[in-house]
Amino acid sequence: MSHVDRHRLIVQPEESGARLDQLLAARVPGLSRRQARVVIDIGGVFVDRGRVKVAGRPMRPGQVVEVHLGGALARATHAVGKDARARDDADQPIAPILHLDSDLVVVDKPAALITAPTPESDRHNLAHQLEAALGPPIFVVHRLDLGTSGVLVLARSDHANRALSERFRQHDIERRYLAVLLGDLPGEAHRVDQSIDGRAACTQIRALERLGGRATLVECTLETGRTHQIRRHARHLGHPVLGDRRYGQPNPDDLPAPPRLALHAARLGFIHPTSGAAMLFESPLPADLSGWLADLRAAAARQDT
Repeated sequence: MSHVDRHRLIVQPEESGARLDQLLAARVPGLSRRQARVVIDIGGVFVDRGRVKVAGRPMRPGQVVEVHLGGALARATHAVGKDARARDDADQPIAPILHLDSDLVVVDKPAALITAPTPESDRHNLAHQLEAALGPPIFVVHRLDLGTSGVLVLARSDHANRALSERFRQHDIERRYLAVLLGDLPGEAHRVDQSIDGRAACTQIRALERLGGRATLVECTLETGRTHQIRRHARHLGHPVLGDRRYGQPNPDDLPAPPRLALHAARLGFIHPTSGAAMLFESPLPADLSGWLADLRAAAARQDT
């Protein structure tokens, strides 16, 4: 996820009656009034902890204003109004639906599509996209990072939301990922037990293919589900996920550069919350990663000759 700049402002007595966009332009360094209106439009501004989308809202002394600036603003059309936000929505990649019923929807999330609303924005995300297509409610029960592609399930009923959320809490879900790690991962299999943010976390990592000693294609099975778990555990092994700008290393000059984070949710299995049927969904590597992986194999073959 991109870096987010957070600004917390307290409205001063002399600012009483000022428009919200005027206040932001005056108080947030480097933010123009037009940019302030875009940030408000996309949902990146909170007043007294409530998200506010009215640029002309008059301010009162003592109100607390929080502004979140990051990748959502960079990706947004730099115009304001419903037409601009509609263009933003149209520019978002579409998540193919793998399964749909009255309780849940399973999708193959593309990279560059965020899963759910964030403090930066409540638009241009998978949940927003599905609500527009299928109608509310859509409940987010787990997430994939912005740069991660693959299989994801969302609930469509209160019952399914509670049941699936409990299964994720109990780690009663099958989740397998494909990743390409930097370097030659020694051995065939690793079980990483390394706490994350003070909570137990475990990942099984199995080598699938060695790529000229410069990279390793692996399968990762989650026993728990912590924030950035695979990425952080791969770094712990000394072999970070290629293309990981947060936990990784610069791409070596002699290695084809990955198109994005080389991480893909390839398999998701769970018990249906209503029918009790076993559900299993798989997703092959998308074209951007499979094409890059072919380049890695070709580079490894040249190295061996």
